[in-house]
Parts: sequence; structure tokens; C-alpha cells
Amino acid sequence: MTNQTSRAIRIDQHGGPEQLRLVTVQVGDPGPGEVRIRHRAVGLNFIDVYQRSGVYPMQLPVQLGMEAAGVVEAVGAGVTHLRVGDRAAYASQPPGSYCDLRVMPAKCVCRLPESISFETGAAMMLKGLTAQYLLKRCLPQGGLNPGDFVLLHAAAGGVGLIACQWAKALGLQLIGTAGSDEKCALALANGAAYAINYAKDDFLARVKEITGGKGVKVVYDSVGKDTWDKSLDCLAPFGLMVSFGNASGAVTPFSPGILGPKGSIYVTRQTLFTHIATRESTQAMADDLFAAVSSGQVNIHIAQRYKLEDVQQAHRDLEARKTTGCTVLTL
Repeated sequence: MTNQTSRAIRIDQHGGPEQLRLVTVQVGDPGPGEVRIRHRAVGLNFIDVYQRSGVYPMQLPVQLGMEAAGVVEAVGAGVTHLRVGDRAAYASQPPGSYCDLRVMPAKCVCRLPESISFETGAAMMLKGLTAQYLLKRCLPQGGLNPGDFVLLHAAAGGVGLIACQWAKALGLQLIGTAGSDEKCALALANGAAYAINYAKDDFLARVKEITGGKGVKVVYDSVGKDTWDKSLDCLAPFGLMVSFGNASGAVTPFSPGILGPKGSIYVTRQTLFTHIATRESTQAMADDLFAAVSSGQVNIHIAQRYKLEDVQQAHRDLEARKTTGCTVLTL
């Protein structure tokens, strides 16, 4: 048994960014089905904020963080897809990526192609795999075809900028919303066909105008409460409402009866961790993401970097909507 020490970020109770504490932890050898990985960069995501604040209650104390990239240091029994020395990246349960070194389940850890840097790998796994399942797996009746309109909220965020580029590569007309003219310009520069500044314009009226009154086939919504009602009204008949986050707060309970008069529309609440529940599914989705990034169809924008010990400020900036694209913690 070889114990090593690692810096880690832990919370002992739910609350604000001040709950994030830098501690030293002991890291042992991987057990069956596990690997030990030394991180080179760590990704920051809004789910980290939900877990810290208690929107997603956690068993405390807990080490936070859902994605990272680094080098495999040790491999437990039964792990065949990774070897010591492999470059690797992951988005995975359980939390714990805010650290230098960790032991974790191997099933969601993927070999990182040489063409993709550690920082890019750390920045893109959770957000890129999310964009992958949204555009490839959350499909309306009849699927999505080139020329179809889709609506994406928070289009200048980490998932948003990846989805804008990927949607363009698929031939979709993505309508993005964001909270400032600068963020709208960023969405357009990354492949959005249209961008709406919801701080100035009524996005429902603009969507109806853009689509000639028909509405969109799908709405991808990570904002939640603030965008929900109007988003339902943006959908064409038989359209699909995909909820995958609550950045503005949880959606107010509603009666399914309202969905009929709005055009027999569909509603689903998605989470990445259902999609990556198996080794095979994780690898297939990651391969699709790696191909999109390696080919240049999708560029990963790392717009903010913070040291691990500055994670409190990183959380403050994320919650204040001061960030665009992806954010990484450097080690």
C-alpha cells in the first residue's frame, strides 16, 4: 500500500464559495475497477456550484469537482482499457476532481488523444459530452435534419459554445440566447445562426419572427425557472423541451395538461450521468467528441484559468455570469 498526499478542495457544509476549503488528503492504491490519476488540469462546471450550495444535496464532507485530465499512475484489477502512463480525461461521478491526485472508478475515464492538450481535455469532457448527448441523443419526433431550427439558452457558456459549433457542423440553424451583446457576438462567431440578447429583447417574439411563426423543433435549456414558460411557447407542434440545468433556479411545478394545447409537445429532464452509466456508452460518446475536436469542427474555448487555491473566486465569477466558454483550475 503506497499512500501519497494531495491537495484537495473540500466542503464541510453547504453554502457560498467561502465553504470551499483547501485541505491535504491521503491517496492510496486503486482497488478493482479503479485507477489512480495525477491531474494536470481540472474543469469547472455549474454542477459544482449546485453541489456546493446544496441545490444538489451531497453527503458531507465532500471533495468537489466532476472533470479533469492527467496521467494514469496506477491501475486496479480488472481495468483493461487504461495503462500506467496513459494520458486520460474524464467527466464522472463521484465528485472529487478538485485535487492533484485521486483514486476513482475507471469506467468513465477515457484515453486522451495526443492531439488534445490536458487543459483542453479537462475543459471539454463534461460540457462536450453534454453537447454530444443533447444534439445526438435528445431528438424530437422525426429527428433533426439540416436546416432545422433549434433554440439553445446560455449559448456563450461552456456547453453553449461547443453546441453552437457542433450544431453548425450538423447543418442546424441554432438560435442562441445570452445576457449581453458581447456574449451574443461570441455565440454568432461560434456558429449560431442567430443570437438573441434576452436582457434587451423578448426571445419568444424573436424566435417566432426568425422561424416565420412556426417555432423550433427543440429547446435546450440549462437556465431553468427564468426561461421555462416562454421556451415551451417557442416550440413547434410535437416539439421537444430538453431541460438539463437550473442556473436561474428550479422550474416551478406545472401540470402536464398544459402541454396539449401548446402543440402536444414533449418535455424531458436529462442528466449526463445517465448517458455515461456504462463503459461502452462513455467511450462511444467520447470518441464522437474527440473526433469533433481533433478535426477542428469544434474548438474548446478556455476563457478563464484559476489556480486550485483560488477556487473560491472561480465560483464567485461563475455564479455572477462573468465567465464565458470553459474554465479550468491549474495545478
